[in-house]
Amino acid sequence: MSEPTTLCELFDLACSEFGQMPAFTCMGQTLSYDDIHHLSLEFASYLQHHTSLKPGDRIAVQMPNLLQYPVVVFGALKAGLVVVNTNPLYTEREIEHQLNDAGAKAIVLLANIGAAADHILANTSIELAIVTEVADLHPPLKSQLINFAAKYLKRLVPKLHFPKQITLKQALKLGAKQALHPVAVKPEHIAVLQYTGGTTGVAKGAMLSHRNLASNRAQIVEHLADVMIWGEEVYVAPLPLYHIYAFNFHCLSLFSRGARNILIPNPRDIPAFVKALKHESITGFVGLDTLFKSLCHNDAFCQLDFSRLRTTSSGGMALTRDTAELWHKVTGCMANEGYGLTETSPVVSANLARDIRPGTVGLPLPHTEIKTIDDQGSPTAVGEPGELCVRGPQVMEGYWQRPDETAKVLQPDGWFHTGDIATIDAEGYIRIVDRKKDMIVVSGFNVYPNEVEEVVVSHPKVREAAVIGVPDEKSGEAVKVYVVAKDSSLTKKELIAYCREQLTAYKIPRIVEFCTELPKSNVGKVLRKELRDAHARDQSSANTAS
Repeated sequence: MSEPTTLCELFDLACSEFGQMPAFTCMGQTLSYDDIHHLSLEFASYLQHHTSLKPGDRIAVQMPNLLQYPVVVFGALKAGLVVVNTNPLYTEREIEHQLNDAGAKAIVLLANIGAAADHILANTSIELAIVTEVADLHPPLKSQLINFAAKYLKRLVPKLHFPKQITLKQALKLGAKQALHPVAVKPEHIAVLQYTGGTTGVAKGAMLSHRNLASNRAQIVEHLADVMIWGEEVYVAPLPLYHIYAFNFHCLSLFSRGARNILIPNPRDIPAFVKALKHESITGFVGLDTLFKSLCHNDAFCQLDFSRLRTTSSGGMALTRDTAELWHKVTGCMANEGYGLTETSPVVSANLARDIRPGTVGLPLPHTEIKTIDDQGSPTAVGEPGELCVRGPQVMEGYWQRPDETAKVLQPDGWFHTGDIATIDAEGYIRIVDRKKDMIVVSGFNVYPNEVEEVVVSHPKVREAAVIGVPDEKSGEAVKVYVVAKDSSLTKKELIAYCREQLTAYKIPRIVEFCTELPKSNVGKVLRKELRDAHARDQSSANTAS
């Protein structure tokens, strides 16, 4: 049988093949492949028969890892819509920009985190809000108890006042009354608008087609063929499904092979995380450096059963040697590091489970071409650093409504310029030696200096600001801002409080340093490299003095 070329084909094939087998588990509740199939069709039917949404329209999805996520996403795709994954941690400013840029007409969101959207939805193109509560897909009695406790005892659910609003339960009930009319979804149609900041900090939607995502799914499965057993895998899913790495791995790659995914809604709640795994015999784990480190320092986690754990996939940020060794010591499983970008759906390369080369991000996935080039665009020699370029079926169609930005990174011949500096050895293994020059990675999340600087300089007491990333033991990197104040009364506490109102938590500067001027080139460009070097010197001097 040929490989599916659309996510709808992939979904139908997996559901027909694995039927009553468990697909997703969350908070003690499991949905089978059949459950996901029927619920998704009900949601798709609701969208088709009870809303004004048409194929090609965008629908935003804003929720953590819950059973509702795959139901909503697959339902939206079956209805021919384009899914816009939205970070639940976004501030009002960030949400408003993304919804308007995407031209989203509907949003599905968890009530607990709906306050920010509630305040700004009138300023967007959103016509319909579909609201879900945390336990909506649990059995009726359990659902009522959990949702009641969240709303009235823990007071975690704010009152929302969207102009046009319906609950997910109501939508599913309406959708169950009518059959879905099949929608002609083609491989070249956009499936997902996945937003990424890029080095400019302006959030851009990477257009990922059904072909892009289905191809990358096939590439991942082929790459893991020797360790992925059909219908037997039990994988832990702590990374957010709205992140393209987790989206592809759990909702597409593992789903297509009959795996059961254990969804972790809040990976920062380590006790709840460990409790979710206490009676499980897991075979796979997907995470990143800071999460591995936190778990390995938890005594209860170290006592879990890792006897069947065969695969640990690490992505989102660099895996340090110390963390890799600690994870191996605790679990008996080596972490398999890979590399990817939003624009490549996302996986470009990964280590082979049977031959992990620490310090590398492995070999290119099947049907993926790579090369490194110098500043003049000429190929660099084996082992010599250069900008990593990628060509393959997983490379995006371009940036949504931004042809100029697309042209900067995607060449007519299909080569995508990543902006990352890498070396490729004689055996084809890739090492990333430097990231996009200014991007900061905080616990696996990209932070773009321009965005943070824009917020900081909007403070009335700030004249200029420059943001850099600095090493941090807990989060890999932390955000540091150098500030030239306009008013000497400005305090660090005041500035951080101001940023907290407009930026997601991981983007807020951890360190504020006041200075009289910023280093600049002769054309006035702030030289962030000099600031990074100055910080390194200061740290070195401090360590020597101590």
